[in-house]
Amino acid sequence: MDRLTSLGVFVAAVEDGSFAAAARRFGLSAAMAGKHVSALETELNARLFHRTTRRLSLTDTGQTYYERCKRILESFDEANREASDSQVAARGVLRVAAPVTFGAMHLGAVVGRYLDDHPEVNVEIQLEDRYIDLIDAGVDVAIRIGRLRDEGLVVRRLAPCKMVVCASPDYLQRHGTPRTPDDLRRAQRLAFSEAVSTGDWTLFDAKKRPHLIDGPCRMAANNTQMLLATAVAGTGIAYGPTFVFGEHIRRGELVALLPKYHAAELAIQAVYPSARRIPEKVRRFVDYLAEAFGDEPPWDQR
Repeated sequence: MDRLTSLGVFVAAVEDGSFAAAARRFGLSAAMAGKHVSALETELNARLFHRTTRRLSLTDTGQTYYERCKRILESFDEANREASDSQVAARGVLRVAAPVTFGAMHLGAVVGRYLDDHPEVNVEIQLEDRYIDLIDAGVDVAIRIGRLRDEGLVVRRLAPCKMVVCASPDYLQRHGTPRTPDDLRRAQRLAFSEAVSTGDWTLFDAKKRPHLIDGPCRMAANNTQMLLATAVAGTGIAYGPTFVFGEHIRRGELVALLPKYHAAELAIQAVYPSARRIPEKVRRFVDYLAEAFGDEPPWDQR
């Protein structure tokens, strides 16, 4: 027999005074209500009721058991209400995972607006560049850039992720401005060490022909903010996403190179484990991300 139903029948029998009354509450026969209580007594190896032909009365064990069962059922009902409410109202803890640099540079303002508008939601942010299993980590939504490894995830595209080759005006004055991809092979390149192939950059010309720039790099780092700082300092030529370099290019601290060539465009995406019964806190947060970034994100605007 269903344990929760048996507990409910027992509590109803106490409160309504008979098995027949408890049975009506659950749509059962009086005999079946009695069997539910008998099953509990058998499992507990204890008598819960003194039974007479005229009424039921609790034993001492039954009284203690009733008080505990009532609290259990109330907690269960409350859990159901909270779970149901979470589908129509944004509340609870929202757990978000994002790449380190993107999160540090661009998530703060979006999260701030979201929290201002949703006082019943708290947010936990986890920044790291390695991919994590969302379910194992208890993450509600993750921001991922580039190709996705898990095809089972639900994906919503948030914004394009354009790549750029750039250097500071000081570096270009000292070393000259590259005009072709071949010129980059002789340059002091600054590379992201977590890329699939650290020193390999691929650019496409107007006819979509690929040009692979490979060979040794002057510096490699596992953080693109480090590459940004080094490029602005005039150390070398960096290759990376415009969400890192775009603002500094707009301010003139960096210069975008090889305008007749382009890199493969990636995408910034929100991913979550399931499309079924998405909590409202997640749905609204992803809407905020899409609105903040969009097809022409702030870092790509001139």
